[in-house]
Amino acid sequence: MSSPQTSQKQDQASADGLNPQTIAVPRYLVEAIAAETEAWRVKGRLGRLWQRDTSLWSGDDEDKWLGWLTIVDESAKQLGEYRAFAEDVRQAGFTDALLLGMGGSSLGPEVLAAVFGHRPGFPHLRVLDSTDPEQILAAEAAIKLPTTLVIISSKSGSTTEPNVLLAYFYARLCETLGEEQAGQHVVTVTDPGSSMEKVAKHDEFRRIFHGEPTIGGRYSVLSPFGLVPAAAAGYDVDKLVAAGQLMMRACGPQVPPAASPGVQLGLALGLAARMGRDKLTLNTSPRFADFGAWTEQLVAESTGKNGKAIIPIDLEPLGPPELYGADRFFVDLRMASEASAADAAALTALEKGGHPVVRIELQSPEDIAQEFVRFEIATAVAGAVLGIHPFNQPDVEATKIKTRDLIAAFEKTGALPSETPVAEDASFALYTDVRNAIALRESGAGADIASWLKAHFARLRPGDYAAILAYVARNRTYTEPLQRMRLAVHKRRQVATCLEFGPRFLHSTGQAYKGGPDSGLFLQITAEDDPDLAIPGQAASFGIVKAAQARGDFDVLAERGRRALHVHIKGDVGSGLAALAAAVERALGS
Repeated sequence: MSSPQTSQKQDQASADGLNPQTIAVPRYLVEAIAAETEAWRVKGRLGRLWQRDTSLWSGDDEDKWLGWLTIVDESAKQLGEYRAFAEDVRQAGFTDALLLGMGGSSLGPEVLAAVFGHRPGFPHLRVLDSTDPEQILAAEAAIKLPTTLVIISSKSGSTTEPNVLLAYFYARLCETLGEEQAGQHVVTVTDPGSSMEKVAKHDEFRRIFHGEPTIGGRYSVLSPFGLVPAAAAGYDVDKLVAAGQLMMRACGPQVPPAASPGVQLGLALGLAARMGRDKLTLNTSPRFADFGAWTEQLVAESTGKNGKAIIPIDLEPLGPPELYGADRFFVDLRMASEASAADAAALTALEKGGHPVVRIELQSPEDIAQEFVRFEIATAVAGAVLGIHPFNQPDVEATKIKTRDLIAAFEKTGALPSETPVAEDASFALYTDVRNAIALRESGAGADIASWLKAHFARLRPGDYAAILAYVARNRTYTEPLQRMRLAVHKRRQVATCLEFGPRFLHSTGQAYKGGPDSGLFLQITAEDDPDLAIPGQAASFGIVKAAQARGDFDVLAERGRRALHVHIKGDVGSGLAALAAAVERALGS
């Protein structure tokens, strides 16, 4: 039953093997969705999407990036090749498969690894998408290098992070196995003719798999970028592809928009965002926790441009309705067999409180492929509603340029350009740009760190979001104090919060933070890398590359007029994060 504030509808096709989708939204949004659904029917917009009609979006080059609409059927034709590859990996006796990638090349496989875990007889799939020395060393310590298959996944072949990670692990393979054998422990997924393909041929990699050039990274999970690591790990690629095909057909060109799961979700997201509900808050059962990071990239990088965005909020625990403003849109994703009474009660309370709530239930783990497709279609549809190009990422390149310039400066002088902190003590150094420094001093920031944190968070307004951008290793030890910070902000300022790890978010939510609306408040966190880690053949170390990425990121945020403050931790990272969390809590409470 629906509450007086909401109306509810069930996905009409759920009886045909699709994961059921229930959309419960305020009545004003029901009416808007109904009107837009009718407009899509009358104007044939779903057919135009499949016809790759660029006028559905911005009229730019969207037609060049829609290969994902047919990739699932193409993947079905390659199932025999995936099975043969899986058997080759099994017969070779690999114990670990280490995927080196970034953004779309890593986030999809990371979801699959979390959902399916380790399959007996096949290598344990692990994903590394960081330039943080501590995280790289932890990944190396977790594998048995002599029996590890390295999967280097890079669409263009020119992305910095996969290249430097490959340089490191290929050198380690050469040291361990010898140069003649090292290449047989590496496979690559890359676009035809890329620089990575040239490297793979020169070093005689075990296999080269080609991606589809008309698919952007964040739409590529059901292409070789997701299916090659899945096959290597022994996952049932046949079932994944079949599940993806089922949802793709349910969103096909002949399906009425009212019956299309992806169209209905996309219209709800896009229209809600236009009405100010632009914080897509994701809640999942534990098995699907990593789906949030994949969705973050898909939605934020696709919609965050031209001053518009749907900002995904991941891993922020559900709370009572009074904690949330009128900017939220909730989506809950879980296995039907993993129901949570506490989450169900919280979602019902949110729905009764007038918040849009979407519930999606999976019938089997392999049905995660349905959700990849549902959200891809929904994101393309939401992009049409918002009137933006959902397949480009114009603001990502700005940080890459800044990073390259900083690394070039290091190579010339042996050091990154110096910076002067606006405040400093024995534990922390604070940095910001001139405009932010003036604004914060006018709001009470003085010589002490606490005053700067207090003035910074005091700038949050209703409808804003706060993002903590941490350039540290992504592990449980460091995540705990970072979560404390974000939850303190959420509860005491009642705004949406994001916790992101650098540099991986630069290829994900970083687009929306720079190209979306000026509603974000950012706290960047860096720390000393001890020990640092050399990159074979390069002057810059991993620590220097990461520092340049953080500096480049902050510089672009400042250039875009964003409210940003950079905290650098001196000394031990773990104790520094704990101390910073306490300082943030005091600043928010005082």
